[in-house]
Amino acid sequence: MAALKDQLRSDLTTSMKARDTFRTQVVRMMLAAIQTEEVAGASARELTGEEELAVIGREVRKRKESAELYTQGNRPELASKELAEVELLSVYLPAGLTEAELDVIVAEEVAAAGEAVSMKQMGQVIKAVNARAKGRADGSLIAAKVKAALA
Repeated sequence: MAALKDQLRSDLTTSMKARDTFRTQVVRMMLAAIQTEEVAGASARELTGEEELAVIGREVRKRKESAELYTQGNRPELASKELAEVELLSVYLPAGLTEAELDVIVAEEVAAAGEAVSMKQMGQVIKAVNARAKGRADGSLIAAKVKAALA
């Protein structure tokens, strides 16, 4: 179940042997984030592969937001560090959907919702598209595409 966690541990060992401090630091942060998620809640549990990917996706989004804020705050050195972490973490995520693939999924889900679909059903369509995209597309982009398709 924890294939991604095992991969991270293996990469941690490799980076430590290679004395790659940056990679070691980032992989340790990811392992810590996964372990924190495992013990969060009423009882400790092992995360599924999809939950592990969700944790990494959340960490990537945090770093992108931080890089944007650092850029706005005129701190390019910190922004470049955050973007380097994003690049390293993106290796562990599945490939994202292209604009065309996302458009096809949105069109199929709007058609599946029926002919009388309106803006009132936007939430239901977004939920269906998110289920099919499985974290391979940004939520705000999905919402924008669905809104454009329903308008």
